[in-house]
Amino acid sequence: MPHDSIVPGCPEDWLRHAKSDLDLSFVDKPDSVLWESLCFHAQQAAEKSLKALLLFLNREFPRTHNIRTLLDLIARDLNIPDEIDDAAILSDYAVTIRYPGEYNAIDEIEYTEAIRIAKRVYQWVEEIFDKQRRS
Repeated sequence: MPHDSIVPGCPEDWLRHAKSDLDLSFVDKPDSVLWESLCFHAQQAAEKSLKALLLFLNREFPRTHNIRTLLDLIARDLNIPDEIDDAAILSDYAVTIRYPGEYNAIDEIEYTEAIRIAKRVYQWVEEIFDKQRRS
């Protein structure tokens, strides 16, 4: 679906924004960019993917960065695989790491795990959307 035919704020638009954040989390890291900044985009990709799914399910959701809250809302309608449930650990990347001195530094190993989880959440939601389109 071309971007100009997507209705702003619809589930597909949220998923498009999630994909943008996911792609940003994979950029080649310049020396001046912190792993924390890339992890923030990974968290945002997962959060926006889950919010897209909630909209798709016609569920309201609060203004939150807490992925556990979003997963609990989704669990009312869908069985959440364990690997998706693991995304709750990404919530700290939305707030805590954005302020200097309030966290332990993130390394490449932690970053790699964050983007692995975020990518899986995005793919899971995309698969649900694709199944609906085919039926």
